[in-house]
Amino acid sequence: MDEDHTLSESAAEAAHLAAVLAHIDRPIVLVGMMGVGKTSLGRRLAALLGVPFVDADEEIEKAAHMPIPDIFATYGEAFFREGERRVIARLLGESTPGDAASGLKLPQTGPGKAGLKVLSTGGGAFVNDATRELILSRGIAVWLDAELETLVDRTARKGNRPMLKGGNPREILSNLKTSREPFYSQAPIKVMSGNVPHSRTLASLMISLDEWLATHGAKG
Repeated sequence: MDEDHTLSESAAEAAHLAAVLAHIDRPIVLVGMMGVGKTSLGRRLAALLGVPFVDADEEIEKAAHMPIPDIFATYGEAFFREGERRVIARLLGESTPGDAASGLKLPQTGPGKAGLKVLSTGGGAFVNDATRELILSRGIAVWLDAELETLVDRTARKGNRPMLKGGNPREILSNLKTSREPFYSQAPIKVMSGNVPHSRTLASLMISLDEWLATHGAKG
């Protein structure tokens, strides 16, 4: 009896996932502050949906042949943001003028169902007007948010955050969070990422995604 119940639950979950996936016609793009968990949660979401996961920061490093902290140190933030925009545009299936001149070997992708993926972006990507417009038009933007203390704790575990160099990390994070929230809030879906198991945050994300798709997803 218990085994039959478990099999029934598994079948129901599989059917629900299939129904959700059937309504997704664009990449799911995770936006939000550094340390909020976009990469770790993105990998879990992609695995659950059975679609590829792509980390925009990793693709930028591949294209530039150097780590992001080195890009900031060598060329500055403006250069990085332009490269970031071009890489995200390519990942979302849109070509941009001057790609060859930029010197970046950008990954190719296609629109439609074949281009379905979960894309994790850097903390400042959605703040850029052109990048934000692109994500909103060609993807399903999900804002992962977290309390300041959670961000401070998580970012302290890594020393490769160029935006946190040269100052008090907590102060910098607080200022960034305040200034960026008006941009993040333009994402149609918001999910809180707290000090809870990833499975719980993923469940909340799936519920929010399902609710949004019910009125905005692809039909037929």
